Amino acid sequence: LHELATLPLHPESVPINMLVPIEGTPLAEVEKLDVIEWIRTIAVERIIMPNSYIRLSAGRESLSDSDQALAFMAGANSLFSGEKLLTTPNAGEGKDKQLFQKLGLVPERAKPTVSELSVDAMAVA
Repeated sequence: LHELATLPLHPESVPINMLVPIEGTPLAEVEKLDVIEWIRTIAVERIIMPNSYIRLSAGRESLSDSDQALAFMAGANSLFSGEKLLTTPNAGEGKDKQLFQKLGLVPERAKPTVSELSVDAMAVA
């Protein structure tokens, strides 16, 4: 976090994982992090990088709705959605929609991509 927070410009997005130990990897035997420690990390991220998106990432599948609610209350304001991340399963869009409804969260509209902006600019010209 110190490295990211001391960059001249904070990252737009900072993914935060709840480690998923995978057999055969160097971190396979690492003890599972306590959820409260993970929540504290999110709170520190929010304080030191106030304009970055703090994105809940790998490991959400093992967390309860209450754990994820605490993460949002601590400062997370984004998540990676879809059925699978690079190496681990992830909550699907349906489960995420239910969580957002339960917590009263409203998804932000997607920002246009560079190619979409280029098309719009060409249409105006």
